[in-house]
Amino acid sequence: MSNIKLRFPDGSVKEFVRGITALEVAKSISPRLAKETLSVIIDDKYYQTSDLIEEDGAIRLLTWKDPEGQDVYRHSSAHLMAQAIKRVWPEAQLGIGPPIENGFYYDIDLDLKITPEDFEKLETEMHKIIKDDYPIEYAEMERAEAIKFFKDNNELLKIDLIDGIEEGITTYGQSEFTDLCRGPHLASTGKISPYFKLLSVAGAYWKGDEKNKMLQRIYATSFPKKQMLENHLHMLEEAKLRDHRKLGKELKLFSINENIGTGLVLWHPRGGRIRNIIENYWKDEHLNNGYELIYTPHLARYDLWKTSGHADFYKENMYQPMEVEEVEYQLKPMNCPFHVEIYKSDLKSYRDLPLRFAELGTVYRYERSGVLHG
Repeated sequence: MSNIKLRFPDGSVKEFVRGITALEVAKSISPRLAKETLSVIIDDKYYQTSDLIEEDGAIRLLTWKDPEGQDVYRHSSAHLMAQAIKRVWPEAQLGIGPPIENGFYYDIDLDLKITPEDFEKLETEMHKIIKDDYPIEYAEMERAEAIKFFKDNNELLKIDLIDGIEEGITTYGQSEFTDLCRGPHLASTGKISPYFKLLSVAGAYWKGDEKNKMLQRIYATSFPKKQMLENHLHMLEEAKLRDHRKLGKELKLFSINENIGTGLVLWHPRGGRIRNIIENYWKDEHLNNGYELIYTPHLARYDLWKTSGHADFYKENMYQPMEVEEVEYQLKPMNCPFHVEIYKSDLKSYRDLPLRFAELGTVYRYERSGVLHG
């Protein structure tokens, strides 16, 4: 059997027996690296540490220090939580469960309202799954086979996702639990450390569309070491103490009144004074650095947003147009189209460049509840 050649990030090339596992490659460098390796990338393709390597290529051994390694770890953590959810509530239907910055989440369709009081039993089940160390196994399915499988398991949201997959339907399974997923994942559930924490539960529309059903989203985080988790939880507690919504009210800087609308700020005298100081400083610094101050309207004819492309590519984050004397107007989600029109208002020479415009403009975006706070 011929050997394969793997090129490492430092430029070195090493030969290995064809069919060697990714974990064995890591062991050949150092036992510590083998212990820390979470996944492997060879020529932009992910491999689990238990996978066999059959071809030459450029290899990267992913550890927690790599953002891709953290994603693999937390993606597997999301599946760990999903399996626990199905064990605790077999009637639950699963949506999606991706890794996110500093954690992961999973969307669930369940008639029962999930509360933080339920987290303990979910975490207990997650610990059991880690201890049982199930292999996380990749598989491919034909479309009809996948639809039948998830229909038989009452996973109708997964069938909805399959409808949007043009080719390459893949799953990952661990014991009795199988999820529709592109991966990548750790080699087994036992590779996940017990240092995780379920953080909160919130509502989330299926596929982010308010016309769809509201699901329940459980947010969580996970780390390979206990101190990392403790540091992160401490940071979250400190952030709560410094939450601008909390401080704004306590210091009488501003308030948000439901009679006016979520996210619409009323600046009180103290806050108004601080805002004025900041804005004056901002203006002075921009003027000192060659900027010119401009002001633009709060709305424009809808045709402007068609020209800029916002009407086609940003429409879901814009308020509905309003009609005035049979002309459609749009509240501005951004300032830049106005600035372009100012630039176009007369002829320019290269001698005029660079042009620096600055504006303290108010924009209006149709952002769903919770967007600004994760």
